[in-house]
Amino acid sequence: MNGIVIFTALVFFLWVARSILIPILIAAFLWYLMNAISDYYRRVFPHQDIKHFWSRVFDWTAHIATLATVCLVGYLFVTQIRPMFSELLSSLPTIQEKLIGFGAYLSNTLGIKFDSNMIPNITKIAANIGSSLAGIAASMGMVFVYMIFMFVEQSTFNKKFSSLFPNKRQSKKMRYILDSIDTNMKKYLFVKTTISAITGVASFIWLQMLGVEFAGIWAFIVFITSYIPTIGAIIACTLPILYSLATAPSLQQPILTAIGLIALQILFGNILEPKLTGKTLNLSTLAILINLVVWGLIWGIAGMFFSVPMLVAIYIICAQFDSTRWVSVLLSTDGNIPDKNEE
Repeated sequence: MNGIVIFTALVFFLWVARSILIPILIAAFLWYLMNAISDYYRRVFPHQDIKHFWSRVFDWTAHIATLATVCLVGYLFVTQIRPMFSELLSSLPTIQEKLIGFGAYLSNTLGIKFDSNMIPNITKIAANIGSSLAGIAASMGMVFVYMIFMFVEQSTFNKKFSSLFPNKRQSKKMRYILDSIDTNMKKYLFVKTTISAITGVASFIWLQMLGVEFAGIWAFIVFITSYIPTIGAIIACTLPILYSLATAPSLQQPILTAIGLIALQILFGNILEPKLTGKTLNLSTLAILINLVVWGLIWGIAGMFFSVPMLVAIYIICAQFDSTRWVSVLLSTDGNIPDKNEE
C-alpha cells in the first residue's frame, strides 16, 4: 500500500514539476551527448603518451571540434530543414482537401460509406504538435543556462561524488552503477544515432527517386522519430505515405513509398539495430511500450523521446540491489540481468 502511495505521489510530482524538470533533463542530455562526442574526438587524437601541455591542447581541440559539430547541425537545420517545414505547414489545408477527395474516390470505387470526419484533421494535429514543440523551444533559454553551468561544474563532480559516498565499499558500488549506465547509454546513443541517420539518408534517397515532395522533411522526421520506440517508426512511415496518397496522380507512388519506407524500418530498426546493440537493451518490448505510454502521458513528446534512456538507467540501477532486482527481471527480455557488484 505504501509503495502505491509513493509511486502515485512521484508520478504527480513529475507531472506538476514538468515545466522545471524537462528543461533540466534536456540540458543534461545535451551536456552528456556533447561530452560523449568530445570523448570520441579524444580517441581520434593520439595523446596518451604526450606531455601534459599537448594533452591539454588535444582536449581543447576535441571540445572545439564538438562545438563545431553541434553548430554545423544547428546551421543545417535552420537553413535547410526549417524553411521546408514552413512551406509544408502552409500546404496542409490543401493536403487535407486532397485527402478528403481521395477518401471520396475510395468510397465511390469500393462502395464503402465515407464520412469526411473519418479523415484526421492534419492541420489541427500539426498545430497541437507545434504547440508542444513551441513549449519546449520556449524553455531553450533555460536549457542553455543549465547546460553552461553543467560544463562549468563538471570538473568538481568527482570530488562531490567522493564526499557524497565516503565509504569505500559504497563508493565502489555507486561508481560501478554510474559506469554501467555511462557505458550502456553511450553505446545506445551511438548505435541509435548512427542507425537513425542511415535510415534517414536512405529514406531521403528513396523518396527523392520516387519524386515525393519535401523528401528532406520526411527524412528528418524519420531520423528524429527513430528515438521514439515503436510509435516513432509508425509516424515516420505514415506521414510521407499519407502525403503521397494526397498528392500523387496515381497509386504507384504511394505504394512504392510504403514498400520502401517499411522495408527500411524493418531492415535497420528490427534487424540491424538489435544485432549492433546486443544485450545493451535487454529490455522487454512490452516494458518499453508501457514505459513509452507512461512517460508520454506525464511529459508529452519530451517524455516519449527520453523514455528509453530513462528505462535503461532504471534497469541497471534496480539490478544492483537485492530489494529491486525483481524489477530488472520484469523489465528484461529473457530474465538475464546485469550481475550485481558485490565489492
